[in-house]
Amino acid sequence: MATVLITGANRGLGLEFCRQYAEQDWHVIACSRNPDDAFDLNSLASRHPNIQLEQLDVSAFEQIDALSRKLAGLSIDVLINNAGIYADNKSNSLGHFDYQAWTNSLLINTQAPVKMTEAFLPHIKKSDKKLIVAISSLMGSMADNDSGGSIFYRSSKAALNAAMKSVAIELKNQSVGVLIFHPGWVKTDMGGPDALINAEQSVAGMRTLIDNFSLDQSGSFVKYDGTPMPW
Repeated sequence: MATVLITGANRGLGLEFCRQYAEQDWHVIACSRNPDDAFDLNSLASRHPNIQLEQLDVSAFEQIDALSRKLAGLSIDVLINNAGIYADNKSNSLGHFDYQAWTNSLLINTQAPVKMTEAFLPHIKKSDKKLIVAISSLMGSMADNDSGGSIFYRSSKAALNAAMKSVAIELKNQSVGVLIFHPGWVKTDMGGPDALINAEQSVAGMRTLIDNFSLDQSGSFVKYDGTPMPW
């Protein structure tokens, strides 16, 4: 049985990744900050015994290390770094930035996926698939930015793209791959009700690309449907 570890599994894209992989009979390690309070995730897990719930706040690196030790010896085929935050709001503009909120955005959206990669690399290298996935955003593209705004989110996702591109180069000779995804504008709590696609469509597209991944694609920044994204 193949294994996937998913952060931010309690809602949105993370929950949908859990559902689709569980229905495909994968061993799903579903991580969230407060799994006891995650009603939808617990309901899903009650129907799928192949879902393993784990408490994990990705901003607490000691928790990442502890979970890595707990799962020592386990092979993880796909690591999906999905947890993220959008901390921008109308009050955050030049002259009025909440720098602590910006720092927290960089911690969760950029540093945590790299820390997860470090901590779980031994597990990934034991597997058959050997793939690390980062859920980024087109808002992290500097070439595409013609509207400005959302500085916290944009900068954290741009930094994530840069970091994971470097990780991909470093790990390629170890046969470990990296995919960086723009999931599309998705109808989630973060994407809002006016978004263009639902989580099921987005995740189904990303799963197809994950299933068909080859190492020569490592470091690519792509849309959920495979369209290359501008850096």
